[in-house]
Amino acid sequence: MGLTFPEKPFRTHGGAAVPHHKNTAKLESKVLPCPEQVTIPMQQHVGAPCKPLVKVGDLVQVGQKIGEAEAFVSAPIHASVSGKVTAVTKVMLPGGQTADAVVIQSDGQMTVSPEVKPPVVNTQEGFLKAVRESGLVGLGGAGFPAHVKLNVPKDKHLDTLIVNAAECEPYITADNREALENSWAVLSGVYAVRDLLKLDRVIIAVEDNKPEVIETLRKIADNPTHDPEDRVRILPLHARYPQGAEKVLVQSCTNRVIPLGKLPADVGCLVMNITSVAFLADYLNTGMPLVKKRVTIDGSAIANPQNVIVPIGTRIADAVAFCGGYSKPPRKLLMGGPMMGIALTTDEQPILKQNNGILAFAEEDAALPEPTACIRCGRCVSGCPMNLIPTQLEKYAELGNAEELDRLGVMCCMECGTCAYNCPAHRPLVHAIRLGKALVRNGGKK
Repeated sequence: MGLTFPEKPFRTHGGAAVPHHKNTAKLESKVLPCPEQVTIPMQQHVGAPCKPLVKVGDLVQVGQKIGEAEAFVSAPIHASVSGKVTAVTKVMLPGGQTADAVVIQSDGQMTVSPEVKPPVVNTQEGFLKAVRESGLVGLGGAGFPAHVKLNVPKDKHLDTLIVNAAECEPYITADNREALENSWAVLSGVYAVRDLLKLDRVIIAVEDNKPEVIETLRKIADNPTHDPEDRVRILPLHARYPQGAEKVLVQSCTNRVIPLGKLPADVGCLVMNITSVAFLADYLNTGMPLVKKRVTIDGSAIANPQNVIVPIGTRIADAVAFCGGYSKPPRKLLMGGPMMGIALTTDEQPILKQNNGILAFAEEDAALPEPTACIRCGRCVSGCPMNLIPTQLEKYAELGNAEELDRLGVMCCMECGTCAYNCPAHRPLVHAIRLGKALVRNGGKK
């Protein structure tokens, strides 16, 4: 084998010491009672949107496929409740794009579809087919179809699976609870991926501010009955944002640097979110596709913060109501964490596959300070995990100079927000960089 396990994480560049606010880390997850209605968008993944397979008036059951696309980079969509299709309509997603959506009026029964059967998996090809049929996408936020990530090109040789349990965003504890409440599925999923892809080692990366998770997973991973060759290890990481970002994680765990424009597979690594691997184990055992999601509901405007397991397509307002509603008028509503989350205009939006948190903040926590002139302190540069120069990117974005933006590597920015967080002048650096990326994509046209 020839590969060793790191005794401690390797050094990476930049980052920020953000406050953790893991208020729900020790609270057991609660299951939301069946909602009266769900709205399930046909675009919940990177790639081609699905086309609805049902029409108004159809009766559907939990786990029934209701959306499919022929494209390779896509993932099917399944009904998360049983009931009647009352509309096939258009909805606006958090990013501003529109998509088809299936609205289901629940019958309150949560009847499981006869389509739901454990897949028979004997080969790598069969495994990849099963992963696609499960509807799994990256559950850490990106929404990349899992079967595409696992379908490694023949010219790439993978030797390491890195399971991302860092969960470095403030407030979010959904993965933390997955590890504690479903630890056996986490390790079962790890073993399945490792064996079917013939990987030499597995590193489960957890920030060291989660000692319960480290202890729980170690007890199972160190069991020689399940891992006689000791090829699965837990690696505590320094609790520093953005430790869970894919490129940062690969370097922390292996000391391999992913070149600009390349992927983890180019340096022999596969990175999967901890909830994704746990779901895979459950799916291989039960055949139930991705129809529910654990979501952290928190923030200063939430009456009773907690982790809630909800059917996909549940209105945010229904999940918030289950948490006691708003204790104060919400001034800012986020889908995701405060560093990389998307601001929402309404709580009527449905919860999607890749959502891991809904945060609502009161007036006093939502107000943004007024930006002042850059003082050339360099904190944005020293904090950037991608070794970029955010001040220059902001400058050329404002000037509309796509050529300089491209030369400075604007497309390599992962929009983690570290630069803006570290900036004492409160410059809107991430906003400027997003505009800069759009300029480059559009060939310099605004």
